[in-house]
Amino acid sequence: MSKKIHVTDTILRDAHQSLLATRMRLEDMLPICDKLDKVGYWSLEVWGGATFDACVRFLKEDPWERLRALREALPNTRLQMLLRGQNLLGYRHYSDDVVEAFVERAAENGIDVFRIFDAMNDVRNLETAIAAVKKTGKHAQGTICYTTSPVHTVEAFVAQAKRMAELGVDSIAIKDMAGLLTPFATGDLVKALKQALTLPVFIHSHDTAGVASMCQLKAVENGADHIDTAISSMAWGTSHPGTESMVAALRGTEYDTGLDLELIQDIGMYFHAVRKKYHQFESEFTGVDTRVQVNQVPGGMISNLANQLKEQGALNRINEVFDEIPKVRKDLGYPPLVTPTSQIVGTQAVFNVLAGERYKTITNEVKLYLQGRYGKAPGEICELLRKRAIGNEDVIEVRPADLLKPELHRLRADIGELAKSEEDVMTFAMFPDIGRKFLEQRAAGTLEPEVLLPIPEAGAPAASAEGVPTEFVIDVHGESYRVDITGVGVRGEGKRQIYLTIDGMPEEVVFESLNEYVGDGSGSKRKSAGGPGDVSTSMPGNIVDVLVKEGDTVKAGQAVLITEAMKMETEIQAPIAGTVKAVHVAKGDRVNPGEVLVEIEG
Repeated sequence: MSKKIHVTDTILRDAHQSLLATRMRLEDMLPICDKLDKVGYWSLEVWGGATFDACVRFLKEDPWERLRALREALPNTRLQMLLRGQNLLGYRHYSDDVVEAFVERAAENGIDVFRIFDAMNDVRNLETAIAAVKKTGKHAQGTICYTTSPVHTVEAFVAQAKRMAELGVDSIAIKDMAGLLTPFATGDLVKALKQALTLPVFIHSHDTAGVASMCQLKAVENGADHIDTAISSMAWGTSHPGTESMVAALRGTEYDTGLDLELIQDIGMYFHAVRKKYHQFESEFTGVDTRVQVNQVPGGMISNLANQLKEQGALNRINEVFDEIPKVRKDLGYPPLVTPTSQIVGTQAVFNVLAGERYKTITNEVKLYLQGRYGKAPGEICELLRKRAIGNEDVIEVRPADLLKPELHRLRADIGELAKSEEDVMTFAMFPDIGRKFLEQRAAGTLEPEVLLPIPEAGAPAASAEGVPTEFVIDVHGESYRVDITGVGVRGEGKRQIYLTIDGMPEEVVFESLNEYVGDGSGSKRKSAGGPGDVSTSMPGNIVDVLVKEGDTVKAGQAVLITEAMKMETEIQAPIAGTVKAVHVAKGDRVNPGEVLVEIEG
């Protein structure tokens, strides 16, 4: 008896999130949509994950407009999104009324399939989102975040699937975000799920360890109904098995997908050219790397982690971070590494490595995690770490969202007239600071996406077409600079030579980030920290809040600043007791390690 295997292609979301730090723009999606719409995919994954964040933070695209444009361009294909349960698309739990409103707006704007997951596999955190999707009449997919640890077993995953089925999901997805599945483990899990449930089973696996296509074949043989793939020009490595490869492998068998291989190959050539445009965001970890079986770092996390460490001049220490990640994960009770727990664990690992001391600085998100604010940890948490992070504060046992009051009315009031639609309110809700900035820039007509550097020619500095410089304006601490990039030299020793002019003055400089060149915007950098009362940060980031003012009396260890680095917030504490002599930063400022941010006299 033949069994057609259905295909979901990730080319418009997870593929470029995993390889290009989520930087593909709508302008490079729309021209190929007509052909994508004719392939016959069960669905196209187009939204969710880091897409919303990247659109607002870097691309300066309205993510809702992107969704509407794709809905119009793909009239015959289901559109699918990844939804982080009670976290939606952000990094915290939202109140139930926000979850319900977001799902309703996403469905109305074009999403047909919601793949709903929780980073802790805590089904309590999926209840509201599943109910909201069912209310819209769309497809609610309950998701198992696959991972390995002493507490993650086939029996535990099947029990989770049964609980999701009781909530009314339409299908079950195995989400192998880090590429940890092995072929025979995949077969065993799929077989157990199909024996326990009558729901369709989807298999989503990244190819970081080089075995994802074998996993998909074993999944199909054991009853899986759907597979996730990526067009070959953005497949493999930290992305997914190539669509063309899987279609060819199943062609002429009882599992034939029925998809047009030649049409998909044509689409592949289009994205082959598109990928070159985003060369500056290419992950340096795109090949097979079986170390993922130990460090468990997901594909999207690898490319973003590499990009962030590169910006901080610490890419050479990424292997130390990879070694530290499983240690932090064990301390936190073996959470699956998927957003936001991947960022929580990964960022804490970075802090541990760069500080040279484990848990010298503990991020606010780790503190919330240890308090139970993200849900129940799968395994036992290190009690010494919990005590160090939250002291004698109570650990919550209820569903975290039960402690949240309705907040939609407040959000509408906070953003006010900047929001021209309910979708704008949702943008602000997901990312209050960058969402507000995005809406302000849109209102002022000053939205400027990050610059795409010219494709460098082999062995020679690159320049834009016909010698015309790439022009853009940057704002640093309230001052604007017009920058013309006329060429990019060959990278060496972690740095790159840039040929540019700043406000009309020619420069030839070598640096790792523009902030390293322009300093604090006043023509000189802040002075270096050295005194016992000098407050500084160990990582580059942004000031989220200033908690003290000049003249305040502070205790040693008291929080004086909150910074944001790698999307995680951290308290910066007073090194000594005394009086605040000077505050050199304000909310929104960009800061670097070693700079004096606050001065305290003992």
